[in-house]
Amino acid sequence: MLKTFTHNFPKLIQSSTIRFATGLTISLAIVSCTPTATTNTTPATPSANQPAATPDSKEAIVVRIGHQKFDPLTLVKNKGKLEARLKPLGVTEVKWTEFPSGPPQMEALAAGSIDIARTGDAPPVAAQAAGSDFVYVGTSAPKDSSSALLVKEESPIKTVADLKGKKVAFAKGSSANYLIVRILESEGLKWEDITPVYLSPADARAAFEQDNVDAWVIWDPFYALVQSKTPVRVIRDSKGLVTNRDFYLAPKSFADKNAKIIEAIREETEEVATWAKANPDQVADFLSPLLKIEKPVLLTVTNRRTYGFETIPPAVVAEQQAIADSFFKLKLIPKEIKVSEVIWQAPK
Repeated sequence: MLKTFTHNFPKLIQSSTIRFATGLTISLAIVSCTPTATTNTTPATPSANQPAATPDSKEAIVVRIGHQKFDPLTLVKNKGKLEARLKPLGVTEVKWTEFPSGPPQMEALAAGSIDIARTGDAPPVAAQAAGSDFVYVGTSAPKDSSSALLVKEESPIKTVADLKGKKVAFAKGSSANYLIVRILESEGLKWEDITPVYLSPADARAAFEQDNVDAWVIWDPFYALVQSKTPVRVIRDSKGLVTNRDFYLAPKSFADKNAKIIEAIREETEEVATWAKANPDQVADFLSPLLKIEKPVLLTVTNRRTYGFETIPPAVVAEQQAIADSFFKLKLIPKEIKVSEVIWQAPK
């Protein structure tokens, strides 16, 4: 039996800016809730049964893209060149929505609120097991140093073995969820040895800083931010345990009808990624005023990650299948899945 967090969590914890669902519920009975997200426009959201217009239609095409605080699509958005690349394909507007983590993006994708999502490795696995209709349309190179298990500097927890009986915060169904699974496995611990505390990044940070949890598993830029603001120790980072790839996802109906649009987004992301890799200092300068995060923090994040939007080779499908198999074994998802069944093949 999985442990659940049954303590009365202090009501003092509030979201710092935006309050989201704590993650995609990894069971067939998904808690129905609409994640709050920030967007640069106020879109009229079509229903899931009304897909975006396609290049063959006479309607204006609006492409709705979900991204996280600091990922490749954040750079693409703020470079401002994607709209021009998409215009010849009939796209009249690109609407951007920021999410705190991958699970709420997968909920939005399933609800028909966005057309493209960019998440980590675990959220698509959970979404597929829950029956969501989507396909993988791309991935990235590994960024295996961009997540970690953190404790306070003064914490008595010195090793992974010391986590036994402790409360560990992370977003349910996120890449951090898989990282803590791998961390425990690496030291011979069982899932039942910890008490999972499922919290969004903002709430987890508050819980961690107020000592309401013992440890926190998190990714950049939140990882770098807490390192810069709070005396913490890294018990184990993600290097050697997980690849932490980016994944780009879309409803199958959208992908099948808009292959040229997806290819244009991929090309623009690859160009921005090439620039970012060669100019980490400029990336930090560029994003600091936009994200309201200090340049040194962003420089740390930039140097710990990669960007890009690549096609998905068989080896990456195998990586995702390993996550799915692990989650099913631990009863974190309700059924076995085959990741290969939702890998999109662009029309020739």
